[in-house]
Amino acid sequence: MLVTAATVAGSSSVGLAVTSAVLVAAVLHAVWNALAHAIDDQLIGFALIGAAITVVAGGMVLASAAPSTASRPFLVCSVVLHVAYNLLLMRAYRLGEFGQVYPLARGTSPWLVALAGAVFVGERLSITRLAGVVVISVGLGALVLVGGVPTRSARPAIAAAVLTGVVIAAYTTVDGLGVRSAGTVAGYTGWLFLLQGPVLPLAAVVTRRGQLWRQVRPHLLAGLAGGMLSLAAYGLVLWAQTRGALAPIAALRESSVIIGAVIGALVFGERFGRWRIAATVLVVGGVVLITW
Repeated sequence: MLVTAATVAGSSSVGLAVTSAVLVAAVLHAVWNALAHAIDDQLIGFALIGAAITVVAGGMVLASAAPSTASRPFLVCSVVLHVAYNLLLMRAYRLGEFGQVYPLARGTSPWLVALAGAVFVGERLSITRLAGVVVISVGLGALVLVGGVPTRSARPAIAAAVLTGVVIAAYTTVDGLGVRSAGTVAGYTGWLFLLQGPVLPLAAVVTRRGQLWRQVRPHLLAGLAGGMLSLAAYGLVLWAQTRGALAPIAALRESSVIIGAVIGALVFGERFGRWRIAATVLVVGGVVLITW
């Protein structure tokens, strides 16, 4: 039985199982992004992530039913958006600090997903949940602005992060609609990652050629682990989107910036002062409101 957008939109509840799945996905997402950022050669890092995704997704495709015909236009659109997302994220991580670009990229999307959910899916948020979206977004913005207004040299990284957030909002909405009409979460997830996974590995093969293995070897474990975590994280989100409204799930998912801020401080030695703590508390408060 297909889960239609209208069915889910009619009930904007976010139950315990959905909340738990999205929170686990948020942790996995922050960890795989930290692994990607830690690899100084971004193309190699994302190529390894893509290779791991492709292998696992191939198994999912073989073991799952094919997504319905109705979901395939969404699937194709999402593949293009995910490739753009990876390219923008690579640029943001190459230019900026993890503790800044990660929350900015993630924080841009809740506003846009809430708007898209209302326009395209007919979702209606309660005042409490809408307030949660606002509070989370304010908290994420505050996390970015800790330390003052960004300098001119920081602006290219910020621009890449904001554009990444726009693409996140776009593929979140597209996949929310696509997976609801697919008839199979595993099949939709498998084909999504199987189609977009090989793009960056092929780019690495073409551009690095004889040097590829030497450049890949030091980062092999981290890159492959990042790929598996990435697929698991997004698979959980897609499952959640068949059982809850898009905007609350998108906002709840962005609680990953809390983990990201901690990783930035403990692993990358980035500042985590009182203002960043206050901003993190805002995000937590928004999560509470949005799951009320």
